[in-house]
Amino acid sequence: MKRFRNEPLTDFSKPRNRALMEKAIGKVERRLGAKYSIIIGGKKRTSKKSWNSIDPSDPDVVVGTIAKAGPKQANEAVENAYEAFQTWKYEKASVRANYLFRMARIMRRRKLELAAYMVFEVGKPWIEADADVAEAIDFCEFYAREALRYAADQPLTRIPSEKNELWYIPIGVGVVIPPWNFPLAILVGMTTAAIVAGNTVVLKPSSDAPVIAAKFVEVATEAGIPPGVLNFLPGSGSDAGEAAVLHPKTRFIAFTGSKEVGLRIVEQAAKMAPGQIWIKRVIAEMGGKDTTVVDNEADIDDAVDGVLSAAFGFQGQKCSACSRAVVVGSVYKKFLDKLIPKVEAIKVGPPRDFANYMGPVVNKRAAKSIMNYIKIGKTEGKLVAGGKRMRGKGYFIRPTVIKDVKPHAVISQEEIFGPVLAVIKARDFDHALEIANNTEYGLTGAVYTRNRKKINKAKRVFHVGNLYINRKCTGALVGVHPFGGFNMSGTDSKAGGRDYLLLFTQAKSISEKVRRR
Repeated sequence: MKRFRNEPLTDFSKPRNRALMEKAIGKVERRLGAKYSIIIGGKKRTSKKSWNSIDPSDPDVVVGTIAKAGPKQANEAVENAYEAFQTWKYEKASVRANYLFRMARIMRRRKLELAAYMVFEVGKPWIEADADVAEAIDFCEFYAREALRYAADQPLTRIPSEKNELWYIPIGVGVVIPPWNFPLAILVGMTTAAIVAGNTVVLKPSSDAPVIAAKFVEVATEAGIPPGVLNFLPGSGSDAGEAAVLHPKTRFIAFTGSKEVGLRIVEQAAKMAPGQIWIKRVIAEMGGKDTTVVDNEADIDDAVDGVLSAAFGFQGQKCSACSRAVVVGSVYKKFLDKLIPKVEAIKVGPPRDFANYMGPVVNKRAAKSIMNYIKIGKTEGKLVAGGKRMRGKGYFIRPTVIKDVKPHAVISQEEIFGPVLAVIKARDFDHALEIANNTEYGLTGAVYTRNRKKINKAKRVFHVGNLYINRKCTGALVGVHPFGGFNMSGTDSKAGGRDYLLLFTQAKSISEKVRRR
């Protein structure tokens, strides 16, 4: 088996690759409007209720119609997953890993098609959608290798009178609740980690990205995953999702999404249900209010490019997005003078056109919320770029910069999840770090400075799960940047790292007395 290497990204500067992506977009467009079923125990289920997943670039376009599960189907899904777990938990790690290797091969073959579905369903620009698929492939490849490492003999202190072993065993049925913003990568990461560790899964996809989730279920089915190991439960979080979380046979919940929903899941999981014999485990990746610190000794051009990419890539709809630039006063004007023209040059439009750097925000509710934050921001600072919705059917918002924001202002503290950047002036580097740590979150952060002493101080003081020095605060790679944050950013899960499978296992110590002859 080869060493793990990250999946290469597609170079769309090459005409051939662009032609292939345009072909994939056309192919997917002809398939829009298809119907998708609930899948429990390997069997498709219909429902009296359904909903349409729409294209945020044009809400008149239906990407797919999805059967809507309720509490009854949720309970059935957990029961089926529990039944499948009774055999799946004893399957060899090598067999489980091979399913993931097959999934990776299938997704590699369907890479541009899967990316094209994201272009339509969540408005991802090509480069972002391609990276999403690449990360999904990476999760399969990385976690398959990790499962083999966990299944190998574990290092223990040996004594002559006993044979001692440490096994990492699966824990049971998991409810996986992924977000819409990385609708393939994060979904695949949480699901495959659970499965390859020997657990079974009830997958409750985001209501904004159920079609992409259904496409992954197709991949898993093609890879031959046994019935009941992966169950597909599309539906609302307050209905199907809550029923699955509360079920006594649910052993763990893996969630990525907002702070509010994450905390509710933690609260629900803490309640003992009749017949429950374990403490439910919650793996939660929640929000962020991520800061880039720009020092007076920074390369300002590099800092501008890093902030621009991290703030406005995928419309700022990342928990790791740079939503605050804290700039030391002596370079504050210079930074803004270089940043604003680049922000104003960003092309916004339907992401099916490669020329558009930014697409729409995900839905009408998100657009309304973001515009409300911009309205608040205008009273808390000075609008220097953007601030407007674009005309047309889609949910397009111009990339927005508000300067002279106070450290404790609303737009400096609350997660906006859109293309809005607050720029804050700091007295000096120490003051900048103080501001960087002043939110309830602690996910990602970046520092731009050439001063080695300042870099070392930032490493000690800047309290985030993922800190980047002289580079943007987005773009974590599997195996390279284990990802997860502190405080209200979640349980610091460190997805894509060597500790991650521990969250889906429990350690069993076995000691056998050695008889001497």
